[in-house]
Amino acid sequence: MQTSTSWRSFRMAAWLGWLIESNWTDPFLFAVYSIVKPLSGAAILVVMYGIISQGNYDSALFPYIYLGNAFYIYVGAVMTGVSWAVVDDREHYRTLKYMYIAPIQIPLYLLGRGVARFITGSIAVLITIGAGILFLNLRIDFANVDWPLFFTTLIIGVVMLALLGLLLAGVTLTLARHEGFIGEATAGALYIFSGAVFPLDILPAWMRPIGYFMPTTYWLELLRRSLVGNVAQAFPTLSNFSNLQLLGVLVALSVFFGVVSVFVFRRCDAIARERGLIDRTTNY
Repeated sequence: MQTSTSWRSFRMAAWLGWLIESNWTDPFLFAVYSIVKPLSGAAILVVMYGIISQGNYDSALFPYIYLGNAFYIYVGAVMTGVSWAVVDDREHYRTLKYMYIAPIQIPLYLLGRGVARFITGSIAVLITIGAGILFLNLRIDFANVDWPLFFTTLIIGVVMLALLGLLLAGVTLTLARHEGFIGEATAGALYIFSGAVFPLDILPAWMRPIGYFMPTTYWLELLRRSLVGNVAQAFPTLSNFSNLQLLGVLVALSVFFGVVSVFVFRRCDAIARERGLIDRTTNY
């Protein structure tokens, strides 16, 4: 019975999230938006790189930052997607209180709501990488891609990001004003400390430990290594670690942050119930 309720909570939330994400316009405009948005972000990065490197797209740095930027789309999509469900249901639709009295598991409901953002994020990642291969001389030898490492890393990372989103959702529950910025602010901070577009060695020495403590750092590094191999290993930040060691660190940090996320969500959920914040809106 518990398994049935949990699966129903997750499945229906995922379907609801997709309807909300895709129902704001007609299918054609939604498809255009899904294509233009990631390409615009990638184009800005490419122009900046071209100016700084004087058009040297053959450098190993280009696939490093391009793939890091492409896969970082998942961070904003999955993590913010889970936490934004609280804002959506409490502020926009004012249905969060009804979800709490329904026979569903709230954490699984919120995780399910993030599935739609994961799908749209996956589309954006594929479009970004595809455009890089077709138009920007991004070299990926698919015959030499380490597919087991790629999919293992991707799955672990997505689960980790979803649990971090649950942590942010818990914090969002305890705030009645200006809670919408939490997901974006966290994703922006991780963009700097995860080595998404530059190696951590560029950061000041006192800031690097923050990056080494973030699971997204090892997640992005493994995704790069699985796709472009030695190109990603050309940078000294994590070059002394083997793929297996990086995977072990990623799993350990993901488990740690997962446990912390569940604990924080339960604590924040109890506080929100006690203070009557479940249905409190800002009215703007």
